[in-house]
Amino acid sequence: GVRLSVLDQSPIREGGTAAQALAESVELARTAEALGYHRFWLAEHHGNAGLACVAPEIVIGQVAAQTSHIRVGSGGVMLTHYASLKVAEQFRTLETLFPGRVDVGVGRAPGSDMHTARALSHGPGALPLEAYPQQVADLVHYLEDSLPANHPFHGIHASPTGSGMPEVWCLGSSTDSAYVAATLGLPFSFAQFIAPETGQRAVQVYREHFRPSRFLDAPRISVGVSTVCAPTEAEAIELSWSRYCWRFRHGQVPSVETALAFDYSQPEQEYVRYHRAQSAVGDPEQVRARLTAIAEELTADEVIVLTITHDFEARLRSYRLVADAFGLRDGVA
Repeated sequence: GVRLSVLDQSPIREGGTAAQALAESVELARTAEALGYHRFWLAEHHGNAGLACVAPEIVIGQVAAQTSHIRVGSGGVMLTHYASLKVAEQFRTLETLFPGRVDVGVGRAPGSDMHTARALSHGPGALPLEAYPQQVADLVHYLEDSLPANHPFHGIHASPTGSGMPEVWCLGSSTDSAYVAATLGLPFSFAQFIAPETGQRAVQVYREHFRPSRFLDAPRISVGVSTVCAPTEAEAIELSWSRYCWRFRHGQVPSVETALAFDYSQPEQEYVRYHRAQSAVGDPEQVRARLTAIAEELTADEVIVLTITHDFEARLRSYRLVADAFGLRDGVA
């Protein structure tokens, strides 16, 4: 069977607030746990008026404190902005507070516009993007206290120390991230919702270059898919317009009414058609078939469901319908 998990970006709806969005993330996590989803990941986005989750390392603690067993983590931390030691200490702290439940998924994209990225990069001294593979390797070494003797920071320990270690994932929408995950022997989570056309090539690169590690004997792949599930296909399509309109209007996530009234250009209409076809939008049967097909196509044993709607109840219902369609229990469909 396939595992089902949740990726949440804490969307802020038009007329709503960031405080509501973060409270809804916690409520969604509690619902996901009750429904049997395996893990709940929080994204990192900067400078986006429609997303409240800019600091997953903080929200993870809130979500983990208000759930009891679902795995909670970052999907992901944009490591290029930070010092590996700092991220290791944040996630060692989370692991100490919530042992055996914490994931640290890392990504190399800025998760922001370039101007914001420059402001963020004042921290660790603005390492070039080429340093990213080494940053991930350093993060892993800090987390498990295994910096090699020839490392410039050998002798430094990420606190708090303890026996457990967060599960590390490499996230990505390109072959570059796939290669980093493969050479470090880490699990790879492919963002199909960002770059559907790259998936098969990225997975091929990951499998071809995979080196077994102390974490994994064999490749392990999950896939993040944009999903809207409703009782009927027509309603699911209608609900999905909010997300597409938001992409073109910016600001907060618009209502279905606003989205349907929006004047879409020809290229925008084509974009919506293409992306909806690549997503899982429909009734429960259609969504189950689509998610299963994407998982098979990318040889993934886990699907991470990302759902954005204007209405929170519609979002909760979508996750509920997906769980029911898969007969979800204990995180495995």
